[in-house]
Parts: sequence; C-alpha cells; structure tokens
Amino acid sequence: VQLVESGGGSVQAGGSLKLSCTATRYILSSCGMSWYRQAPEKEREFLSAISKSGGSTTYADSVKGRFTISRDNAKNTLYLQMNSLKTEDTAVYVCKAYSCTMAVGVYWGQGTQVTVSS
Repeated sequence: VQLVESGGGSVQAGGSLKLSCTATRYILSSCGMSWYRQAPEKEREFLSAISKSGGSTTYADSVKGRFTISRDNAKNTLYLQMNSLKTEDTAVYVCKAYSCTMAVGVYWGQGTQVTVSS
C-alpha cells in the first residue's frame, strides 16, 4: 500500500489548508485511516482517525474543533481540513492506513510539509 499526501504549503496563522492522502494500487476503503504530524525535534503526534466507512472519527485534543478528517471512498482519498491554523501546527503531516482487510501491517505516507507563520 503506497500512500501519497498532498495539499501542504505555507499559510499565515488563522488560515486554512486541506490535505489529501491517496493510495496507488490499493483500495483505501478497506482500511482504517489516520493523520499524524511530526515537528522538528518532537515525537510523532496522533491527530485524527476515521473508520473504514467514515462513520466514526476521533481527534486529539490539540486539534479538536479546528481539524476535520473525512474520506471519499469513491475517490480513494482521505482528507484533513485544517482551520484556524496556529504556528505550532507547523510540521510534516503524514497519513497512515491500518487494519486493512487485504493487507497486513500499517502503512505510512512520506508526508507533506505544513508551515504556519505569524
């Protein structure tokens, strides 16, 4: 399962970005999906997860109310809508696929950089 993120970039504090994660040669609807981020010199941080159907979501307290995870299984794509961005949201954002029906293990993308300036 190869995951590719996109949508990162530079934005001012208070702005918004929408990240996408798609897969090549695999159907993401068979996987639970989540978003993580990693800032320089910090551990990888869980942000949000969504069930295979999209009917269940969870969020870390640090992003609850600002970020929204969603998926479009018809487009084989996972999203993360990020609003009210803060400078501390600056990090590399990575998607993860897990509990895939037809694949063993967890799979990570390479990440997309998000930089929030004041």
